[in-house]
Amino acid sequence: MKPTTADDVLDLLYGYTTSAALGAAMELGLFWLLEEGPLDLEEVAGALGIPPARCRYWLELLAEAGLIQQGAGGYEPSATARGSILEVYDQNCWGLLAEEVRERARVLGDLPQHLRESGSVWKTLGLPPPMYVEQMRDDPDRARRFTHMLYELHQSLATELAGFLDLSEAQQLMDLGGGSGVMSMALARRFPEVTFTIVDIPNVCVAGRELAVKNSLEDRIAYHPADFLTDELPSGFDVALECDVNFYSDALFRKVRDALVPGGRFLVVDQFAPAEGVAPPTRLHWAFAGSLNQPEYAFPTAAQVRAQLEQAGFELLPDRPLPSAPGPIKRMTEGMVVIEARK
Repeated sequence: MKPTTADDVLDLLYGYTTSAALGAAMELGLFWLLEEGPLDLEEVAGALGIPPARCRYWLELLAEAGLIQQGAGGYEPSATARGSILEVYDQNCWGLLAEEVRERARVLGDLPQHLRESGSVWKTLGLPPPMYVEQMRDDPDRARRFTHMLYELHQSLATELAGFLDLSEAQQLMDLGGGSGVMSMALARRFPEVTFTIVDIPNVCVAGRELAVKNSLEDRIAYHPADFLTDELPSGFDVALECDVNFYSDALFRKVRDALVPGGRFLVVDQFAPAEGVAPPTRLHWAFAGSLNQPEYAFPTAAQVRAQLEQAGFELLPDRPLPSAPGPIKRMTEGMVVIEARK
């Protein structure tokens, strides 16, 4: 929303409260509770254990935002909530997205007092910044929820990528940080002669295997538990893929090169910064959040990643923009670029 009036500005200013109310509705499962049938105030308050007066104001905020409505039988999801929430992703996906927003928002409460900090605002406040890889490494349930969430979020990107890439001459592909395996699953359906190996941390691999079985692809998609930043990689691949992972270094690229057969290709797919120090338009919120922990936080440009690939000994091939895919959330595919290099 871009404000044009003072009322619009006030709506943005008060939007933090509405955002928190929406996040709570997702984490507590309100929309899915009301989807089962309309409930009145007392029934909602009782089901969720919320004091009735507080619950009324919370529901009114959500109604004002157009996400629920009150009919003769009680509160129910609005048409907007049905079309934009309930029919798009499941409760786990929305709930974890809301939980991550809440975790990042912990540092925003006293922003005017800390925006000038030269170091980490999190450290100044005595708070641990969210470290998602560590959370998933330590918590199998969090890893499973996160993996299933990305499986849903990345469906449109996976479909577009599978239609865009040519693996007709490949036999084995390594999906670096592939998590759920959603990219490999889409590629496996188009290229039945190719086998795939997902490299990710152990808890994520456990969750990914569940999804491979669910999709009847467990015979073609293997999961290799490893931290690709510190551990050795498997080898013998025709193609390596790193899609929407955003971990780049000379050391990593050298390991990937060693994992490829002579002439093997490395495909890096991501939303890169349009210039140094400028966030990709779809990732401005992430860039600002990152800067509150690391003041000089920046997304890499495609040129920086290409330079790292050359430094690691790769031969660069022409970059190609990935067409935006029709999907429920446009920002999942908008601005994606495929950087291709050959060993």
